[in-house]
Amino acid sequence: MQVWGITDPGCVRAQNQDVYKIEQLDKNTWLCVVCDGMGGAKSGNVASSLAADVFTQEIRTSYHSGMDQREADELLQRAVKLANFTVYDQARELEDFAGMGTTLVAALLRNEQVTVANVGDSRAYAIDDAGIHMVTTDHSVVQMMVMRGELRPEEAKAYPGKNLITRAIGTEPTVQCDLFHLDLEPGHALLLCTDGLSNLLDDQEILFEVVQRPDREDCCQRLLDVAKNRGAPDNVTCVLMQM
Repeated sequence: MQVWGITDPGCVRAQNQDVYKIEQLDKNTWLCVVCDGMGGAKSGNVASSLAADVFTQEIRTSYHSGMDQREADELLQRAVKLANFTVYDQARELEDFAGMGTTLVAALLRNEQVTVANVGDSRAYAIDDAGIHMVTTDHSVVQMMVMRGELRPEEAKAYPGKNLITRAIGTEPTVQCDLFHLDLEPGHALLLCTDGLSNLLDDQEILFEVVQRPDREDCCQRLLDVAKNRGAPDNVTCVLMQM
């Protein structure tokens, strides 16, 4: 198992409100988390850092190698709820933090089994012999319009208000996360990223950089370079997990 990550403020914003974490919990278990903060210059980075820290700490403290899938799912859900409560509580306590929140996408890899947890519009992509497919579903207004047939998928990237999300960590007292399960076989990969990347590269471009280039360890940097060459108006973050 190999894991790489990168984060960058992009070409426009002075502050980076994205955060990622990579943790090896034991010999065969890895945890990766990507968060994209929101709430303005005073608090977006606080929300993402706090959520990532609390989420990761809960997994690190409570995980044990004998967990079955149900227990792993419950642990991820509990960690999301704890991160949500912590960010929400801080937002209520301090005026400067009012309204802050963050996306969260995380992958818990145990041997070859992966559980992905998602809140918001940061994404997980699986890359295997069949190509690339998006594991997560965006919690966004635009995605709701696509699912209702009001907007074609190819129109979604350029649609006004694309960044309006319908679910986030810390904006409400409670939050629901989506869980996804997949197997990561030798040679396959999982990419976690914020919308600063996915808004600028389509699926096939991501696939090309991961699969066709010879140096997998440079993949995150190459993806970042493509985004920055296109202006990168938002922070850009990605984590690549490779079996």
